[in-house]
Amino acid sequence: MEDKEERFIVSVKVGPKGQITIPVEARKMFDIKEGDTLMVMGDKSRGIALLKADLFYNIMEGNK
Repeated sequence: MEDKEERFIVSVKVGPKGQITIPVEARKMFDIKEGDTLMVMGDKSRGIALLKADLFYNIMEGNK
């Protein structure tokens, strides 16, 4: 299934253990599957970002 949408906005709630559920739209768009490792990056003035670990390491190594 090819989805033409490139952006979405959705709210999530933080559970009692600090957990969130990644919305299905994001999981599909970024091909996030059970067992994948995500990097959590934060900047106090800009916010929080999630990135798949393999993509993060590729960027750090200069690959895309």
